[in-house]
Amino acid sequence: MTAIDVHRPAKLYRYSERSWLERSMSLGEFRLRPPAILAPADRLRPASAGNYLTLSLTQVWHESLFDAFLGADSCLIIHDTEEFGERIHRAAQKALPSWAGIDAAVSYGAPSPLGAVFSKASGDARQKEWMFAWRPTQSTLSLNPVFIQIGNIEGIAELRDKSAAAVLLH
Repeated sequence: MTAIDVHRPAKLYRYSERSWLERSMSLGEFRLRPPAILAPADRLRPASAGNYLTLSLTQVWHESLFDAFLGADSCLIIHDTEEFGERIHRAAQKALPSWAGIDAAVSYGAPSPLGAVFSKASGDARQKEWMFAWRPTQSTLSLNPVFIQIGNIEGIAELRDKSAAAVLLH
C-alpha cells in the first residue's frame, strides 16, 4: 500500500491570475470546486472523484508551472503552511458544516489510499499537488463551487509575478 503524505510541506504555491491571487492575499478568498474530471480512459481519475470540493496547490516553485495553469501570471507563496491549512479547514467547516475534509499530497501513477480525488496520472507528476478536499456526509448535498474567506494572509504569504520566476531560478 502507498503511504499517505499528510505532513504539510514547508511552502505551498498557487499559480493563477494576479487579480484572483490579490483577493486571496487581502481577503483570504479561495474557491472550493469539484475536481476536473479527466477522460474515461484515465482510470486513475474516475467520475467518483467529482464527489468532492477541492482546493489544489503545488509543493514546487518552477517557471514551467505558470504555463501549466491557464492564465497564470502570478504565484501566491504560502510560507506558513500549518497556519494556512488550519484556517482553510476552519473556514470550510463553517461554510460546509456537514462535510468532512482532509489535505494531503496527490499520488501520481498509482491509486492513492485516499481515493480517486488524490490520484492522478504519472504525466502530471511535475505539478506535485497538495490537495485540500471535502466530501459531503450526505449524498443529497450540493457539489456547487463555494467561496471561503480565511482573512488576510499577508503575514504568512507573498505574491510574486511570473517575471520574478526567471530571476529566482537562475
